[in-house]
Amino acid sequence: MGYAMIATRPGGSGVLTRIDRDPPQPGPGQVLVRHAAIGVNFIDIYFRQGLYPWPVPDNLVLGSEGAGTIEALGDGVTGFSVGQRVAYTLGNGAYATHRVIPVALVVALPDDIGFDVAAAAMLKGLTAHYLIHHSYAAQPGDTVLVHAAAGGVGLIAGQWLAAKGVRVIGTAGGAAKAELARANGYTEVIDYRAGDFAPRVRELTGGNGVAAVYDSVGRDTIMGSLAVLANFGTLVSFGQSSGAPDDLRVSHLARGSLRLTRPTLFHHTASRAWLEQASGDLFAMIRSGAVRIRIDHRWPLTEVAAAHDTLEGRGTTGCTVLIP
Repeated sequence: MGYAMIATRPGGSGVLTRIDRDPPQPGPGQVLVRHAAIGVNFIDIYFRQGLYPWPVPDNLVLGSEGAGTIEALGDGVTGFSVGQRVAYTLGNGAYATHRVIPVALVVALPDDIGFDVAAAAMLKGLTAHYLIHHSYAAQPGDTVLVHAAAGGVGLIAGQWLAAKGVRVIGTAGGAAKAELARANGYTEVIDYRAGDFAPRVRELTGGNGVAAVYDSVGRDTIMGSLAVLANFGTLVSFGQSSGAPDDLRVSHLARGSLRLTRPTLFHHTASRAWLEQASGDLFAMIRSGAVRIRIDHRWPLTEVAAAHDTLEGRGTTGCTVLIP
């Protein structure tokens, strides 16, 4: 007998509850994975709150990344075997002991990368990959700004950008988080609690601004992000932890012939070729030591509500994983 943690309706963390259930059976082209570790991300909170439309009317199983072992294969599955270590990222359904997943979205997990590292790294690491290679392909010598520098995506992006020869400025809340970001690729980190970050970014760039801003915060930062872009700079808005960035209008981009993009990971992972290439790049960076996955918070799956509260209250650094 397995179990899942479900959200009974949109709302606060109190809507999360446990239900016991038999492991599902894989259909054609699917595999059954028994989770060893599950990642926690802000997108899970957005769905729980109802900010993103629910794919079912109630009893939604949240969670978008995990790692574990294949326990069963559906008809037509090739290239994978029972007992194989795998990892994946896929919207909603991970907060459970078992999950059925289309084989096209599963990647083989090297033996020297732990389940917890993979569960923490798939969504956040592949997000960092598309941000810095596709949304704005940062080049050696560029200067860019990354908000939430001490968060899961921020720590990976800072290390990866530094390895590419990019000068990375970050923002973080508080001295401890700023120090953590500095230890993970950031040349300068601005404590947004101490005041407006925009004048400091302008000062650090000699008034020129940055080539790109990677903004997952949203409402609290979006206008400042625009203000610090150099002419022809790119604003990459990929989250809204502080709320929707509704103050932004297309006309604001005219200030410097600016570019705006709002990418989503699952449009990228829909391409099997991209998924294999990007996950291979991510695993190679982890194995080389150029990117270190920092897991600061581990919770039992049954205590996911507390994990949500801590993340939502910005009380985390690095990555959070759940252990079934």
